[in-house]
Parts: sequence; C-alpha cells; structure tokens
Amino acid sequence: MTTTTTLLDRILDAHGGARWADASTISANRHFGGAFWGLKQVAGIAEEGRFTVDLREQRASLEHFGAADLRTEFTADRVAVVRSTDHGDELVEELVEPRASFAGHVLETPWTRLQLAYFTGYAMWTYNTEPWSFTFPGVQVEEAGPWTEPGGETWDRLRVTYPDSIATHTPTQTLYADADGVLRRRDYEVDIAGASPSVEYMTGQTWVDGLLLATERNIFVRDGEGHALPEPLIVSIRIDDVVVS
Repeated sequence: MTTTTTLLDRILDAHGGARWADASTISANRHFGGAFWGLKQVAGIAEEGRFTVDLREQRASLEHFGAADLRTEFTADRVAVVRSTDHGDELVEELVEPRASFAGHVLETPWTRLQLAYFTGYAMWTYNTEPWSFTFPGVQVEEAGPWTEPGGETWDRLRVTYPDSIATHTPTQTLYADADGVLRRRDYEVDIAGASPSVEYMTGQTWVDGLLLATERNIFVRDGEGHALPEPLIVSIRIDDVVVS
C-alpha cells in the first residue's frame, strides 16, 4: 500500500492530478546524448526514435532500435527485440529475467543489445510515468526534508522505494520538488552499472493533454556531498512530439 503524504499530494496535483488516472500511454520521440552509450559500447542503437510507456503496468517499447524495422518489448521480467514485417512481428532475440544478466557488472562493463533494451525500457518508463507511478501497489514514499541547491533554491525531498516487481535503477531513490510541487531532480544509483551514484535534473516541463511532463533530462555523477559534478554529462534525454492517449 502506498503511503500518501502532503508532499506527494502536492506533487501529483502539480503534474496533472486526476488526469493521470484517465490516461493509458505516453509516447514521444526520444533523443539521447552523453558519454554513457559509448562507455557501454552501445552507441548508435537507441539514441533516436519513438518510445511508448504504459501507465497501467510496467511495460515500454522503443522503436527504431538499431534499425528502422526493429523495436524493443520491455517488462520487468522479459525484454525482447522484435522486427516488424509485412507478415507481422518476428522475434529477433529475447532475454528472460534480464536483471540477472548484469551480475558482477561494473561501470565500464560493455552491454549487449538486450541489456541496453532492458536499461532503456525501465529508465524511460520510470521517468515518464512519474509521479503517477508513485501511487502503484507496493511503492512506498516518505518525506525526507528540504534540500538547498548550490544556486540557493530550496526543494522538498520525497524518498521513493519501489517493490521488487518494478524494475528501476535502484529500489530507493530521492525525488526533489520545487515550491510548486514540480519535480526537478532525482538521486539514485545505477545498480546494473556498478551502483554508480547519479543526479538527474528535469527541465523543460510542458503541459501535454492535461499532464505536466519534463521534456529534458541531464544526468551527472553525484559526489559524496550529494552534489552533481558538472563534467562529464553522463546522459542527456530530450523528448518531443509527445502524445498522451
């Protein structure tokens, strides 16, 4: 059961409130940048194309995954690459229980195409379903007090703990909301890449069919004091042509 708080209510209201319950999917064009893709030796596969996330369950798909006729199918316990043909969909490759394949990985360990499909599937689902996903069964939230950014702005922190049934970076993550309840930052560790500590900043918030969505995200290394190191830019994500259905 989700523990509701005043801060969670404020965040939900700021991002569209009850409209989330009426929507089923979010899809958009994606544009990935940053040093991470080259580091994992998967550059040129996932950076451009359309994606879709499900707002009812953890399910996502990235189109144009290395080729125009390839797309991914992601759930927490299975990931696949599928080819679209005139005769229907053709399974190219799949991986069941994909999380187990990352055992022993460090930050520099190269990824396979299916491991990339798993990472991008859960990441895009996590990012683009929030804050609605904070209300899902098994998700626990806790207010963690204020935080002052280096520029002087004070944000409120919400600690979110996901159940084992939801695949994401790490079970417990910290979200930061501004005075209006708009999500601006996330702290987490990438467990499948050596638990590397990260800071994600969300900007470009835009209203789309009643939902407030961040259209730009920049991810940096987090230092021991909780601050983002300005270089290098690990991952950048920009989305456009967003459709809510």
